Amino acid sequence: MTNKTKNSFLYENGLSITFLILAVITITAQILTGVCQYNIFLVEHDKNAVGLWQYLSTGHFIEATFENWESEFLQMALFVWLTVFLRQKGSSESKAIDGKEDVDREPQQHPNAPWPVHKGGLLLSIYKHSLTLSLYLLFLISFFLHWYGSNKDFNEQQFLEGKPTETMLIYLSNSKFWFESFQNWQSEFLSIFVIIFLSIYLREKGSSQSKPVDAPHSETGE
Repeated sequence: MTNKTKNSFLYENGLSITFLILAVITITAQILTGVCQYNIFLVEHDKNAVGLWQYLSTGHFIEATFENWESEFLQMALFVWLTVFLRQKGSSESKAIDGKEDVDREPQQHPNAPWPVHKGGLLLSIYKHSLTLSLYLLFLISFFLHWYGSNKDFNEQQFLEGKPTETMLIYLSNSKFWFESFQNWQSEFLSIFVIIFLSIYLREKGSSQSKPVDAPHSETGE
């Protein structure tokens, strides 16, 4: 493989590009199948079917989308934050059991350091935790949109069935909303447990998420 190929944009960003493409493909599939399901529901209640663009503003789509995003961002935020303090002996997802690692060192100014490091002060204090803070912010945004979408979808179903609707504030105590959240949160926490635990005993040669194939089970870290 030539240096030109190695240094190409696609080569250097292949992991993020691949997952972005997969996200676009799957959300497109979600929209196409979701609008079909939603229109079946409308026809069953003697209402006119909606088009693709109309569907994107429905509670059905908003709830289903952000219900999942919410749990993903919560899972990632907690995982990033908890790995600062907690350890798992033998897991490639953990820092070493004893001692400090490069990620624990205080930032030093050097020519290639990110600009907040050069600025220092409050900006640097925030930047030190910017990954966790950003993930928590994305979780809160997704949580609100899930709440909004779920309430909108619930009220539409209630209206079509001649039942009373609920405001967003009242809906916050509705078990339907929390059931939607908890069924996703538990799956995300379980998936994190699985990768932490399995990485102690199993390997994937060449993966940054795995220990070397010949590493002992007790070795902790990548």
